Amino acid sequence: MSSSELAPAAPWIDHRDDLAAWLAPIGPTAVVGLDTEFMRRNTFYPQLALLQLAHEGRYALIDPLGDTLGDTLQPVFAAQPVVTVMHSAGEDLEAMAPFLPDGPHTLFDTQIAAAFVGMGLGISYRALVADLVGAELDKGETRSDWLQRPLTESQKLYATLDVVHLHPVHAILTERLAERGREAWHAEDCARMKRRASQREGDPQPQRGFKPAADWPRERQALLRRILRWRETTARTLDKPRSWLLEDAHALDLAGSLPKDLAALEALARGTRALRAAQREELFEVVRRPVEASEVEATASVLGHPAGEAKRVINEMRSAIDTLATHLDLPPGLLCSRRSMEEYVMGGGEWPEALEGWRREVLFDRLSALLPG
Repeated sequence: MSSSELAPAAPWIDHRDDLAAWLAPIGPTAVVGLDTEFMRRNTFYPQLALLQLAHEGRYALIDPLGDTLGDTLQPVFAAQPVVTVMHSAGEDLEAMAPFLPDGPHTLFDTQIAAAFVGMGLGISYRALVADLVGAELDKGETRSDWLQRPLTESQKLYATLDVVHLHPVHAILTERLAERGREAWHAEDCARMKRRASQREGDPQPQRGFKPAADWPRERQALLRRILRWRETTARTLDKPRSWLLEDAHALDLAGSLPKDLAALEALARGTRALRAAQREELFEVVRRPVEASEVEATASVLGHPAGEAKRVINEMRSAIDTLATHLDLPPGLLCSRRSMEEYVMGGGEWPEALEGWRREVLFDRLSALLPG
C-alpha cells in the first residue's frame, strides 16, 4: 500500500494562536518530527515556505509567510529538551534560523543516524522510509513552488508524508544506535550540524577552497581572503547569492591583478546582478587597501593538490581509514573526509577542527603515526 493511501489529515495553521494551541501538549520529554519546505532562488538565505510537524499521531502544516511563527517555536523546541527528529537537517535549520537561531535543543538527524548504523552515507529520506518502514513515498512535488498560495492538495499531501514516518524511523534508528553503542557519536555530529547552521559570518578562512591560489604569495592569499569575506558579509546583508556580487573566478582575478580604477573593476565584474555602484565603490576600497602583516598572519595557507611525499602519506591514511571503517562498519567518508586528511598532512600536522571529538579518539593515534618524521 502506498503512503498516500495512509496519509492522515494535517490542519493548515496560519494564525499564531492556533499554532500555540497545537504546540501546547508538547512537553519536555516529547519527540517531535519536523520538516520544512523552502525556496532558494534569488536570495542568500533559504526562504522558509512551510513547516511540517508531527507529534504523537498529530500532524500540522504551518504557514510561515504571515505572522504565524514569531517566537512561538522557542519555548517548545529550544527552551526544553524536546527531541526534534529531522532528516538531513542542515538547510532546514538555516531556513528556520529567524525563528530558532541556535536550532532545536536536541536534534536527531535520521540521515546521520542511518550512516552510523551501516545504511550508508547520505541516504535519502525516501530510501530510508522504504527500507525501515516499507512505505513508498511519492516525490512528484519535489520541485514545487512552495511559496505559492494556496498550496495544492497534492503539495499538502506530499508535505504531510514527509513527517508521517519520522517517529517510526526514529524509534528503529534509536534502537540500532544503542545496539552499536553509537548514541554519543550521533549526538555529537548532530550538535556539530546545529553549530554549522547557526554560523552568522560564514567560513573564516574561505580562501582555503581556492586551490588555484596555492602557489600565490601569502600577501595575495590574504587579499583573496579579504575579498571573499567581504563578499560573504555583503551577500548576507543584501540577502543575495554570493555569485550575484562576485563569481569565484572574478574574486581570483581581483586578488591576482588589482584594478587600477573603478572602471576597470566594473569591466571585470560586468554582468553581476547585485554589484551596484555602492558595492563597487566599497569593493574597490577593499581591494586597494594595503595588506597588513597581521592579515597575512591570520590567513591560513591555501593548500594545493597533494604531490610527492604528501600524496604518499594521504594514500596511506586513506588505506588506514578504509580498514578502520570496515572494522567499525561505518562509511569511510563519515570517519574522515579527504579534505580533512589534506589539511592535516599539508597543514603542518595541525589536527583539523572537523576531526575533533569522537573522531580524534579513534583516528589520532593511527593518523599521527603516518606523518613524516
